[in-house]
This record gives sequence, structure tokens and C-alpha cells, in this order.
Amino acid sequence: MATAHAQKKATVKTATKAAVKNTAKTTTKTKGDVTSEYEAALEQQKSGKYVLRLYIAGNNLRSQRAVENVQKICEEYLKGRYTLEVVDIYQDHSRNPVDLVLAAPTLVRKLPLPLRRVIGDMTRKEKVLVGLDLVSRT
Repeated sequence: MATAHAQKKATVKTATKAAVKNTAKTTTKTKGDVTSEYEAALEQQKSGKYVLRLYIAGNNLRSQRAVENVQKICEEYLKGRYTLEVVDIYQDHSRNPVDLVLAAPTLVRKLPLPLRRVIGDMTRKEKVLVGLDLVSRT
């Protein structure tokens, strides 16, 4: 009786090891797969649509410059791949709590994720490009 129990236990143990080995083979990814997935994600991001919202405070010179500069940057780097919504926080109070805007001008990148914010002077083109992840930080 003890021998039959030992044999059954050994068989279960062997089957368990084989199942674990097979599972490990199917879930392990090779280095090439991760690289190709990353490259595909980068390509999708390059061709993806950007959804941007620019919060301004009134119709003053700083707000006008912010709108003009963001539009120029979008036309140069995202031509045909973006939507830009300009929200005056003095006129439209309904959207401010959604994006938690504390200062104006603030540019919010809704898509592609992750959500990003560029706060302050939109005349510094490099700062806006880095904030939108259009160029790398150097």
C-alpha cells in the first residue's frame, strides 16, 4: 500500500514539474519580442492622434501668444494628427476641475497617454516639445 502511494505521489510530482516547465516556456518572452513590441508602440505613437487642450486666462497678450505658439508647434510637428481645444478659464468653469488647472496658460495632452501638462510660458518651443514627448530630454 505504501509503495502504491509513493508511486502515485511521484507521478503527480513529475506531472506538476512538466506543467510548470510548459507554462514557463509559453509565458517567457525573448528579447526580440520585447524589442519588436516597443518599436511597434513607438510607431503607433508617431502615427497616433494627439488630443490637446490649452487653458488660457482671458484675452490678454500672454494668452494670445500661447495660442499662436501652440498652433505653430502643432502644425510643424503634428500636422493633421492633432485636435487643439482652447479653453478660457474665465469663460468656461466646467472643464477646469476635470484637468486640475492651477495656472494659465496650461497645455494638457489628453492623448496619447500618459496625460501630460505643460504649465507656463508657451514661447519656449523646446519646453513644449519635451512636455508633449515630441523630442527627448537632453
